[in-house]
Amino acid sequence: MTDIQNQRAGFAAIIGAPNAGKSTLVNRLTGTKVSIVTQKVQTTRFPVRGIAMYGDAQIVLVDTPGIFSPRRRLDRAMVASAWGGAEEADAVVHLVDAASHIAAQGKEGTPADRRSAEDTETIISALKESGKKVILALNKIDGMRRDTLLALSQQLFETGVYSEVFMISALSGDGVDDLGRRLAGMMPAGPWLYPEDQSADVPMRVLAAEITREKVYLRVHEELPYSAAVETTSFEERPDGSARIEQTIYVERDSQRPIVLGKGGQTLKWIGQKAREELTELLDRPVHLFLTVKVDPKWQDSRALYAQFGLDYDV
Repeated sequence: MTDIQNQRAGFAAIIGAPNAGKSTLVNRLTGTKVSIVTQKVQTTRFPVRGIAMYGDAQIVLVDTPGIFSPRRRLDRAMVASAWGGAEEADAVVHLVDAASHIAAQGKEGTPADRRSAEDTETIISALKESGKKVILALNKIDGMRRDTLLALSQQLFETGVYSEVFMISALSGDGVDDLGRRLAGMMPAGPWLYPEDQSADVPMRVLAAEITREKVYLRVHEELPYSAAVETTSFEERPDGSARIEQTIYVERDSQRPIVLGKGGQTLKWIGQKAREELTELLDRPVHLFLTVKVDPKWQDSRALYAQFGLDYDV
């Protein structure tokens, strides 16, 4: 335990286009899993506060939803949540997928690369309007040529919205500690906001729902678009020390329900088993998990679901 007089604590927001690697970076900085990571873009729907310790400094990391051009109510709530997290933070990191950004500028770029680059330009424009200087972190640098990275760094730095640049790989950890130490130095003096051994500030009902949603996407990411949500409807502490958790998986169309169930219920069984294993390890006790799949074309208009994730329904 450090001397309280030397302690520093504050908030650092990680913003970026969908799939830039924000959740992977938060998980890497905290050294534990506090955000779900899947191959789907837009998996983070609410700011997850991961807690990283660097010497005397405690960094409360706000892993924001990806910033993009919103179309639906849920999109608008997620983008508003992301910008809200950035406005209230002591430090802001703009994470850019370097490989995707470079690819978007050439003939080999995919539509996803171009969308990511467009979302990055949207963020840069908004930062220019706000006048806020942020840290640029070029991510996914693995295997990239140094001269290519330096050229991209210079190009983005000349927009005038960045105070400094870090080159990192959130996946391998390369350069992440340097970024962590820089963020630690930006935290204001003051007592820690959380106990030293705490790694996240997420209600357990929400984290349990997110873990199950991750398993849904890991198993059916090819067949199922983003039309799924998970709600923890019951979380009961049992006398024998175990936990009984009931969750509902919502899909938008009747045709999507069999995808989640699978032949003979095998897909749902796999999702439940994997989620239960992770929850058992996380809670350090037996978990009884019960999953139900419901069709609700209007789940994205459910105030209760927005409240569960701390999103503003009326944005």
